[in-house]
Amino acid sequence: MPERVASADGLARSWQLFTAFRVEQTDPDRFYGLLAEDSVRMASQHLDLAGARVVDVGAGPQQFARAFRAAGAEYVAVDADESAIDPLPDIGTHALVAYGEQLPLRDSSVDLAFSSNVFEHARRPEALADEMLRVTRPGGIVVISYTNWLSPWGGHETSPYHWLGGERAVRLYRRRHGHDPKNRVDATLFRTSVAQGLRWARSRPDAELVLARPRYYPQWMRVLVDVPGLREVATWNLWLVLRKR
Repeated sequence: MPERVASADGLARSWQLFTAFRVEQTDPDRFYGLLAEDSVRMASQHLDLAGARVVDVGAGPQQFARAFRAAGAEYVAVDADESAIDPLPDIGTHALVAYGEQLPLRDSSVDLAFSSNVFEHARRPEALADEMLRVTRPGGIVVISYTNWLSPWGGHETSPYHWLGGERAVRLYRRRHGHDPKNRVDATLFRTSVAQGLRWARSRPDAELVLARPRYYPQWMRVLVDVPGLREVATWNLWLVLRKR
């Protein structure tokens, strides 16, 4: 039986997710299964997912499709990489090959626009976020979660060398592993900040910022997001929820 994430939003849940994160490369099914289940649980606090149409922008591993479908949602995966969105006909998943900055969906056509760890890979992340809001119906929600650059995992596989500079991180990674990293700063990975996401969310007159919190920490640690400077290092991953007006 697959491991289930702790239901309470406390330290036990955080420890379970961080422990699973350590085996992301060697046991991805465990980590992404827990992360998908947790993401669906968090999103469902703001929207009844039964019968809801969900678009996953920059679609994640197949565990996300399964988790949203298990909650009763109609799931649509969108990714520019066709290999990343192989349809899952057994669970009724739909897939579209497209860039998040140009979603091939009508205005106000989904109940939930969801994006997990894509914002930091977009050259124009605000344009991606604008598109997500455009396709969300009034009363629906937008969920954007991303790893900010100055967090411990901001450089992704080059972390923590990214604190020494993006190009230096690439050189140190190459020296240690004998090949270039998958992510290269200012090419496929960008220096996003917590402040950047908050500025975008608060600038939209057509949406209400419902929640901004560290994704992996307990709910009571959401106060970190309110402390400039500290939030850029300590947040690790920002979870934003907006409701379309």
